[in-house]
Amino acid sequence: MPYKQYNHISQMEPLFTSDSEGRLKLLATTLLAESAALSGSLPQATTKAIASLVHPMNSYYSNLIEGHATNPLDIERALNNDFSEKPEMRALQVESRAHIEVQRLIEARLETTTANKTSICSADFLCFIHKEFYARMPQEYRFVKGPGGQNEPVTPGQFRTREVLVGNHLPPAFASLPDFLKRFAEAYDPAKLDPLSRIIAAAASHHRLAWIHPFLDGNGRVARLFTQTYLSVAGVDSRGLWSIARGLARSRSQYRERLAAADEQRLNDYDGRGNLSDKGLDDFCHFFLETALDQIRFMKGLIAIEGLSERLHRFSSFEAAHGRLRPESAHILREAFLRGTISRGDAIRVTGLPERSGRRILGELINSGLLSTTSPKGPLSITFPIRMAGFIFPGLFPETP
Repeated sequence: MPYKQYNHISQMEPLFTSDSEGRLKLLATTLLAESAALSGSLPQATTKAIASLVHPMNSYYSNLIEGHATNPLDIERALNNDFSEKPEMRALQVESRAHIEVQRLIEARLETTTANKTSICSADFLCFIHKEFYARMPQEYRFVKGPGGQNEPVTPGQFRTREVLVGNHLPPAFASLPDFLKRFAEAYDPAKLDPLSRIIAAAASHHRLAWIHPFLDGNGRVARLFTQTYLSVAGVDSRGLWSIARGLARSRSQYRERLAAADEQRLNDYDGRGNLSDKGLDDFCHFFLETALDQIRFMKGLIAIEGLSERLHRFSSFEAAHGRLRPESAHILREAFLRGTISRGDAIRVTGLPERSGRRILGELINSGLLSTTSPKGPLSITFPIRMAGFIFPGLFPETP
């Protein structure tokens, strides 16, 4: 089939859909309300603990979309500098850890400045994501096959310098990338948009960034890291409590189909006034926002205190049956979850045990990585190692990768 070469920014229109039926605005309104309710449902320390578990989950699912399945426990080992001796498994571990580290870098960068001063849609910011990610990638993942079948290196943070074909899509000419990326940054700058438009823009910009395909490789993962950042700046990531990558990975066939449909040219006079299909972009945005809403509701169900208390109890009972914890641990974990932080004295009291026995339980929980503290006598916060995710947050990771 003939491929159309894009070399002018007008060929990227529309950047927003007409949303003639108002369904995107309705979804955005619902998403804004439900994400706010989710983020306000837990103490800050507990939210931070869950967000720390969402980071490896985000890495797992984003890499899974690319066909790289890593056992979640191997991701946890990588975070503890415990790498496999098998080269293929080690490479997957390094890749997963790279994703997590870059997400943390992005969050730190946002915390040290304001959303208005951080141009997350700029070419510089996109290059920052790509550079930090590929600088951490295993050596064997830093190459792609060139047109002649030869290995071609991927330079971290550098836009592609040749044409590429992605399925049936021929992205913009590499010489025109600066123009397309400048237009992208202007159109989707969240500082220029109202709250609902930002949410819709998170979806639309995800497609258009994939459509531009600015890098030789790594565009999908950069786009998902960018989009998670955009959702955060738009105020709907619920302080890191949910991940769009999980939803996209669980519907990855539909994800790819919707992306491809939004690549298409305008179908007819009823399909908008831009060069590309208004319906295709509208359908992608609808799919994206529904996926986001589904993930928010999934996490809302997981952190509902009634079910979570029961799962904490079952987890503690399981660990007790294997001689790793005392059954009374469940009371401490539940209170730490509800309060965010708990004093050592209160933690001992909720067990109903003598002080010496209570202190022994605290030591077990800290050594197991289930409680954390910033000082030897300081208050305690709950933490969620990946190995306990299947008990406490069923479905967060699949049972098998």
